[in-house]
Amino acid sequence: MTRREAFLTGLVIFAAGLAVRLWAASEIVFPLPEDTAYYTGVARNLLEGRGLVSDSLWSYQTPPLSLPRPAFEVWLPLPTFLATGTMAAFGATFDAAQVPSVLLGGLACVLAWLVARDVAGELGLPTGRSRVMAIGVGLTCAVYLPLVLHGALPDSTTPFTVFALGSCMLMARLVHDRAAVRAFDPRLLVLGALIGLAALTRNEAVWLATTWVVVVLAARPGWRRALMLVLVPGVIAFAVFLPWMVRDWTVFGSPLPGQAAANALSVTGFDIFAWSDPPTLERYLAQGLGPLLGARVTGILHNLVNVLVLLGIPLSILGLIALPWTARGRMLRPLVVLSLTTFLVTSLAFPVATTWGTFLHAAGPVHTLVVISALVILDRGVAKLAGRLEWSRPVAWLGPAFAIFVSSAFTFLYIPAFGEQSQEVGQRYAAIAAQFESIGQPVDELGPVITNFPIWWSEAYRTPALALPNESPTSIVDLASAFPGTRYLVLVGEEHGRWPAVLADPSTPGVECFREVDLPAPSKPADAEAVEDVRTWIIGCP
Repeated sequence: MTRREAFLTGLVIFAAGLAVRLWAASEIVFPLPEDTAYYTGVARNLLEGRGLVSDSLWSYQTPPLSLPRPAFEVWLPLPTFLATGTMAAFGATFDAAQVPSVLLGGLACVLAWLVARDVAGELGLPTGRSRVMAIGVGLTCAVYLPLVLHGALPDSTTPFTVFALGSCMLMARLVHDRAAVRAFDPRLLVLGALIGLAALTRNEAVWLATTWVVVVLAARPGWRRALMLVLVPGVIAFAVFLPWMVRDWTVFGSPLPGQAAANALSVTGFDIFAWSDPPTLERYLAQGLGPLLGARVTGILHNLVNVLVLLGIPLSILGLIALPWTARGRMLRPLVVLSLTTFLVTSLAFPVATTWGTFLHAAGPVHTLVVISALVILDRGVAKLAGRLEWSRPVAWLGPAFAIFVSSAFTFLYIPAFGEQSQEVGQRYAAIAAQFESIGQPVDELGPVITNFPIWWSEAYRTPALALPNESPTSIVDLASAFPGTRYLVLVGEEHGRWPAVLADPSTPGVECFREVDLPAPSKPADAEAVEDVRTWIIGCP
């Protein structure tokens, strides 16, 4: 390919990925899931001059516990910084916050094409097949459901995917280029910057750095050269991340998100909301060997089936089955190491937290690897079929055409359903606000509200909200007393762990402190349906 051809090819792939993600973003009108609301809300607070704060306190494990809450005690800030830029340019709206992910999602498709082109070159495919396979990877990623969905959401998934893919591509090229191994290469500086940006996006960047160490050691360049290859990107990455470490140290008392490690001790997903009974090593080990092993089996199955297979079916099945044969080359080695490490660590070290989204939001590089694997095996299969049937015309396009078609079908079926769900959540919170208005209690005057979706509450109403722990009524009363002005508990949904069933037994300590409020039903049938599973209590002991 000439440079002009390569540029035009990349432009077409970017445009395809961009167009699909713009459509997907237009379908999603309310920040869903909650983490997208968090990034968006902090960006708006930053634009308003309030600083890096959130109006929701969704976890109580990292002090200081105050409202508004210093943001990013666990998550990382780059998605918010990106959203802040576009919100400053186009208005402080959710639509504007989606723009960075949409643009980066298109770029991720281009990077997938470039990685696939390197893989095709290593496989020694004929020129025509090589081009078709690599372009097919880029266009398939443009319509592949897991990549499209998160490419329309302002969260950490798509930025991390871009930085990880760019890093893995550079790693493979640096090690493959023996001249780069023997002498200093400026691309090492770029690699360090990408790893540093990934570290500002997700904690899984540590596995990206680990991948580079593994790749360097596997290349056996000699210990002095290996030290230089590791240290140069490491110093750059550390320099990029250092200001954030200083900020965390001054605000939270630690340069690293210690709560992320504490999540490994979760017994249930609700432990992240714990108030009186936080996760401890003693309680974790007290489960016994059976539950500990069972949690890991559940984590592996969740990450494999729910995240990788179901979101990308049927192409994901083909790609995963083919991985042992398609992922052996050097050009894919960094992506394989990163994918395998991320999968195993989240499944085995964070088996409970991963069922609540840990691996889901770090899986972009893995999805890309699966797509490449599927297209490689489809190319081989079509080539063998063409040879066996003695076809006289090139048919390499059949594999990519199949991949693009089946991926498009699932994406264009699922995204509207996801968009409808986002509309329903937005409608629900609008209806809740109208209910409180009807009894003379505007939601912006309620004070801190305890609820099971605190980030959505604070994003919808711009008022403080506290996460509902899965604990006893006395614990909730204690939580309310710790934050003056907290009077209401709003449960959105039929259940949240032991709530509301825990209030059914009058003999339970603390039950007498909860008086259910019978809010009037909305006049519109759609609004009434939206709040039929919403219950509200006033907290106050006699």
